[in-house]
This record gives sequence, structure tokens and C-alpha cells, in this order.
Amino acid sequence: MQKLALALTAGLLLAHTVQTAQAAEYTQVQPQASKITFDYQQMGVGMQGVFKTFNGQLRFDPAHADKAQASLEVDLASVDVDSDEANDELATKTWFNTKAFPKARFESTSVKALPAAGQYEVAGKLTIKGQTQNVVVPARFSEQGGQGVFEGKLTIQRGAFSIGEGAWKAFDIVANDVVVNFKITAK
Repeated sequence: MQKLALALTAGLLLAHTVQTAQAAEYTQVQPQASKITFDYQQMGVGMQGVFKTFNGQLRFDPAHADKAQASLEVDLASVDVDSDEANDELATKTWFNTKAFPKARFESTSVKALPAAGQYEVAGKLTIKGQTQNVVVPARFSEQGGQGVFEGKLTIQRGAFSIGEGAWKAFDIVANDVVVNFKITAK
């Protein structure tokens, strides 16, 4: 009986060791395989945009999610809402003010694994246009072909970041809620 218990214990320890050894740490964001888009309402009509240029730093091991760190910088001038005129307008002081604030930045403060496999809450600070807000980002993680893929979305209020000033400060034409969608791929 003792030999059986010892064999089972050794087997469980070995299985845990193999599982831990297979866990990979992801540290290199792959912008060319990643995407950041956003959805918003303009006069009640759903619209979408994309940020074409961003980079990030990451340290994530699925076996030790509580030790994860992430930061992401988005080049706000890389915005594309499928209209050159609108893209130029978004760069102005009224909207993103890209001359004074060329980057938006997210810096994680903690990562919490949720009960469902591959589900996490990433808390952090989001800074846009000099305004910083604490946010909690729900994210799904999966391993795909030797890479880690993080997907999720976050609803922000553009008014909290002074996006849309003057006549655009009201939310009757462009809604306050903006849904940021992301797919970040890392090696």
C-alpha cells in the first residue's frame, strides 16, 4: 500500500514537473501579427477604426500569471477610420492632439487568472492625451503555433481622456463609449 501511495505521489509530481516545463514565457510582442481596432457610434451609426502602429513589452508565463507584466504604446497618428479627412481631424488638438501627445500608453499593474481556463483580468493604467485612468481589461489567452495570443476588448469613455473638445465635448454626435478591441500576438 505504501509503495502504491509513493508511486502515485511520484507520478503526480512528475506530471506537474512536465506540465511546468512545457509552460512557455512570452516576451516579444509581434506587431505584424497583432491588431488594435476600436468601435464607436457617430450619429447612432456604428463606425470602426484601427491603429496601424504600436509596440509593446511583455512578460507572461501562463503558469505564473500573477508575475506577468505588460506595457503597450500606440502611435495615435497611425489611426485610420477609412477617411483621410477624418484621420487628419483626429490628429488635431480637438481629438488626439498628436503633436503634444503622440502616444497612448497602457502599463499593467497586476494580472489575475480567472477560474475559466485561459481567462485573465489585467489591471493597469491607461494614458491618452495626458489623462490617466485605472482600467481592468478582460483578456483571453491561447497558445497557437508556438505563439501566445491575447484577445479582448475594453470599453472606455472618450470624455475621461479629453478626446473631443470644444463643440465635440458633447456626446450627441459622437458617443462617449469607445470599445477598444485587441489581438496581441507574442513569442
